[in-house]
Amino acid sequence: MIVREAKLKNGTKEQYLALDEAIRTAQFIRNKAVRFWMDNQKVSKAVLYSLCKDLAKEFPFAKKLNSAARQASAERAWAAISIFYSRCRKGAGKKGYPKFKKHCRSVEYKVSGWKLSEDCKSITFTDGFEAGTFSIFCNNETQEDLHRLKINRVRVVRRADGYYAQFCFDADRKETGKYTGNVVGLDLGLKFFTKDQKDNAVIYPQFLRKTEKRLKKAQRRLSKKFVKGAKPQSNNYHKQRKRLGKIHLKIQRQRKDWAIKQARCVVHSNDVVVYEDLKIANMVKNHHLAKSISDAGWYQYTQWLDYYGKIWDKAVVAVSPNYTSQDCSNCGHRVKKSLSTRTHSCPNCGIEICRDTNAALNILQRGMNLLGTEWQKNGTSGQEESASEEGKHGEKTASTVEGQPDIASGLL
Repeated sequence: MIVREAKLKNGTKEQYLALDEAIRTAQFIRNKAVRFWMDNQKVSKAVLYSLCKDLAKEFPFAKKLNSAARQASAERAWAAISIFYSRCRKGAGKKGYPKFKKHCRSVEYKVSGWKLSEDCKSITFTDGFEAGTFSIFCNNETQEDLHRLKINRVRVVRRADGYYAQFCFDADRKETGKYTGNVVGLDLGLKFFTKDQKDNAVIYPQFLRKTEKRLKKAQRRLSKKFVKGAKPQSNNYHKQRKRLGKIHLKIQRQRKDWAIKQARCVVHSNDVVVYEDLKIANMVKNHHLAKSISDAGWYQYTQWLDYYGKIWDKAVVAVSPNYTSQDCSNCGHRVKKSLSTRTHSCPNCGIEICRDTNAALNILQRGMNLLGTEWQKNGTSGQEESASEEGKHGEKTASTVEGQPDIASGLL
């Protein structure tokens, strides 16, 4: 599935209010479905579908929402329920019990409830809320997909700077990759965002830190306009709230854009990419580093590495980070060190290199063992062998080497 996004423009205030009503109704149906599951045992997805019909009969505003959109809201509730069941079966520590949504920002239509113009430059929502016609503002790539691909779903999303339509196309994105025979192991960190086995470092721009002063100033202004107990708040409060939301939205987009460009460059330049699968949820419990870790966006970066690995049919491997900084990449001797120690000095073989470079070498070695290819630090020569037992636990691959040009032969 391919998802493209376009901004909904040239709408009146009443039209945007109608979209807000549709979003609130979708949230209402989703929460009702979760409540029904809590009160009744052995509820299936089909039962939640039938619940949508009952809600439409009972509540007039629910009937205004398109029937397929009501079903999509029930699907959202069922997705939270099924994830909860799967985590219970796996014995996870946090089960993720389904919760009620308080601030929903989107509504999803299937094949009905909307109509696209012939030139694909405007969209009309035809359900009971009668939001009307909006102009579509998007890039040329999205316009081409709107003309040639089948649209499965249309999702309306409300953000701080306006309303957007997300088009879900029934197609898989595949591109021909350029194979170079290069391999890279990436160590993720804070001083250097990534560092590879060749000591090449990438420094993160720290978008949140740079905008923090402006962000705090906007937050103080919002707090001064808040009146305790007043419902609703003043218009000046909501204007300032939108200004603050736009600042957060810009930081989010900067972080995403940077992650996409970095991931695309890395996967395009290498046939095998190996990174450490960090447990970020545990790492942010350290309150001294939580803000910097969250600002770095490691998870988003690794998700885009996996994405481009699948598109170009290249091997992107995540390995366990255990002892990658402590094990010597030259002899395998384990040298315990604190986070403040930035140099790896091995008393066994006498090697002295950067801590992150040593970790990148170990990460690359583990990834190549998982792929069944032996890698030598001093060259690209190697030989194919069966995957090691070490790589069978805790590691994952975004794309296997099957069905693509022989990566291992490029290393020989």
